[in-house]
Amino acid sequence: MTRTSAPRPDAPRPGAPLPSTPLPTAPAAPTGRPSLARRILRALAVLACVPYISIKIAWVAGSEIGIPAGSVLLENRGLMAAVNTVSAVMDAVVVVLVLLLTQPWGRRVPAWLLAFPMWAASGLLAPIMVGFPTQIVIGLFSTPDTTAAPREPFLDEWVFGVVYAGFILQGLALGTLFVLYARDRWGHVWRGTLGDLPARLCGTGARVAAVAASLLALAPMAVHLMWGLGSTRGLSAQEIARRTGDFYVLEWMRTLFFAVAVVTVLLLVFGRARSLSLRTALGLAWVGSGAAGCWGAYMTLVSFMPDTDPAKAFTRLAQLTYAGEMITGFLLAGCLAAFLRRRSASA
Repeated sequence: MTRTSAPRPDAPRPGAPLPSTPLPTAPAAPTGRPSLARRILRALAVLACVPYISIKIAWVAGSEIGIPAGSVLLENRGLMAAVNTVSAVMDAVVVVLVLLLTQPWGRRVPAWLLAFPMWAASGLLAPIMVGFPTQIVIGLFSTPDTTAAPREPFLDEWVFGVVYAGFILQGLALGTLFVLYARDRWGHVWRGTLGDLPARLCGTGARVAAVAASLLALAPMAVHLMWGLGSTRGLSAQEIARRTGDFYVLEWMRTLFFAVAVVTVLLLVFGRARSLSLRTALGLAWVGSGAAGCWGAYMTLVSFMPDTDPAKAFTRLAQLTYAGEMITGFLLAGCLAAFLRRRSASA
């Protein structure tokens, strides 16, 4: 006669379905008020927009505050009003973004609808956050260039200080809020290192596009590097006469952001540098491609605006350089979008 042991309390009953491991679910959308830190960052971002938007509205209304007599900005008031209206609306988008990033309804916004304005804001603000303080520091330790031609009246100096300080504060507050938002909503996408990614995460199309963007980037990068080293080829007569330390800072900064974008996108698409943090690579690729694409688009638009003075007109080389910068930046952003889509699905 055999003895049967009593079933364990946690053993399934005969005929009962076997327990299954629960699948991970997406984090629930918050329903309460944002934290104190997020409310403070939101207030700082909104307040940082006030000086810039106020100045733009004043100029559209006909005020000449901050504009000295004889400034080129007063030559075409119709064009100035149109440009200032567009730029004021663009800065007002920052207010919408900080509300989206700190309100419960912001978690229901489609990812693609949030990604582009945040990518553009990151690309436009990051070079200012790096370049403006660098220009100040270099100006403190360098002697004035007495050989440079005097500048034509453009804007009072206090305008640059107020506006760029506001941009830096906007970038810090908006960037921090976006990182917190992305951590809550898509934190699983950037965990680990590049070595943790599945083999051949990106398809052939993304790899071909990344290689094409890298080859296309060589030309504008070479031109910016050439200008940063002192060459005058492709510069207008006015730019040649007015080159100062600020000019060289901007050229070296453009080259740096461009190079960072190309390298990090290639690492992501091809899965190299396996010990590199995925979060770091994504952040650098995001900001670098945004800086190249958005500033390239802005400078392309500026370079094709008509100018009656031949000494001020952009050369064909400069126009091609900025256009190439824009195209490359957007192409790299497309590769990054493809990577994020596949990474989100695999994670």
